[in-house]
Amino acid sequence: MTLILIRAESQPKILNSLADIERHAELKINGKPRIIDCKMADEFAKRIINDKLRSKSKIAVLVSVQEDTTRSILQIRKIHPPAHIMVISKEYPQWEELKKIYSTLPTLKGYYSAKKNKN
Repeated sequence: MTLILIRAESQPKILNSLADIERHAELKINGKPRIIDCKMADEFAKRIINDKLRSKSKIAVLVSVQEDTTRSILQIRKIHPPAHIMVISKEYPQWEELKKIYSTLPTLKGYYSAKKNKN
């Protein structure tokens, strides 16, 4: 399981980014994305990159994908989503913190997997 943090300016940009992750990066999202407080997401992002952020998010989600971290990073680098996407490796101390709170976060409304309809 790999965790991906997505920060954006609006819910449509989050939904578009999720579609890009599935369609173009060809990653399999486990379950539904979880909404994380945008201030908390910004703080996690700041700590991971160890630098200031260019902009603050207005909405953020945490996603679990089936693929391993290396494949996730390589696939995400190929796409150009309308949001800031961070693949969080187990090497970061924040991974454990995010994993602990993941199941307690509310699910994102309006998301559905485009791949569920394909055989």
